[in-house]
Amino acid sequence: MDHLPDWLWNLLLAGIAVIAGWLIKILLSLFLRKSLSEQHEFSLLRSVLNHLGKAFNYFLPLLLLNTAIPIMRVPAKYIPTLSKIAEIAMTLSFAALVIGVIKVLEDYVYHTYDLKKANNLKERKIRTQLQFIRKLSISLVLILTACFILLSFDSMRKLGAGLLTGVGVGGIIIGFAAQKSLGNLLAGFQIAFTQPIRIDDVLVVEGEWGRVEEITLTYVVLNIWDQRRLILPINYFIEKPFQNWTRTSAEMLGTAFFYLDYTVPVDQLRAEFDRLLAASPLWDRRAKALQVTNTSERTIEVRALMSAASSGNAFDLRCYIRENLIKYVREQFPDSLPKTRAFIEPQPPAPSA
Repeated sequence: MDHLPDWLWNLLLAGIAVIAGWLIKILLSLFLRKSLSEQHEFSLLRSVLNHLGKAFNYFLPLLLLNTAIPIMRVPAKYIPTLSKIAEIAMTLSFAALVIGVIKVLEDYVYHTYDLKKANNLKERKIRTQLQFIRKLSISLVLILTACFILLSFDSMRKLGAGLLTGVGVGGIIIGFAAQKSLGNLLAGFQIAFTQPIRIDDVLVVEGEWGRVEEITLTYVVLNIWDQRRLILPINYFIEKPFQNWTRTSAEMLGTAFFYLDYTVPVDQLRAEFDRLLAASPLWDRRAKALQVTNTSERTIEVRALMSAASSGNAFDLRCYIRENLIKYVREQFPDSLPKTRAFIEPQPPAPSA
């Protein structure tokens, strides 16, 4: 094929390299997808296809194109430029592959540590750390890729050497300017590994009840019970107090208060409370108590204490006990509902004429 013009030879080589790379990728995808067609559960190969498929669309053609450059008929003065372009493209595609591998590992760990379990404390711990490590790893890959590309140019290396002489003063200036951002980043490290909060923890923050939906390098997203989202800076959870209802376990104690007349038969009310709890699947059978906890000049305060496996179950169980005990008192002891008493002194008889 020596009689072919140089431009046609180079175009032919480039086309063969790109098409061959795509064909290899398509054949691999077809083979893997065929073996996965019958599977419905999590598969590591399916995760590889989802996260690495697009990266291989560029990586394989670029790899073959890079190997074809030495046999191209290119003038010597253009070879360094062509090689540099191919090197940068290969670097970017390889970075995309590394990011894909990180996401595949994340999928595998997410499948292994499933949050759908009833007692998922260990899973939430690992997922919180994993989410932070994944974001940090991807950021580092992007930064290192950019640095590698820039430092591959001689002019950039000289510029970097010049900048190093002023790094002391520059570092102080940047440190003051980015003090808050650096504080958030360090708080993110602290939260990821000391874990005062974790993914799916139930928190009460700023008077709002919700679950931790996302922890980023700089902020935390709280999914509030009514589907609003509360966004808080990550150092909020280092500097300010908050309630964590699932710090060590999801189990909760719940209470329901009733204000009744002094005539209410507490023993019968307690028996009905025990019956209602025994009939409810929301009660986890750890704790129960019905006691008179306070009195006033008009009523007594009756507290029903009960336990549940989670905060959501505890809320529903409290509502269930309130509704049914109120119904029981209204139907069986209506005279024991709160009332106001008044004593009317009899009037003396009028004097006879």
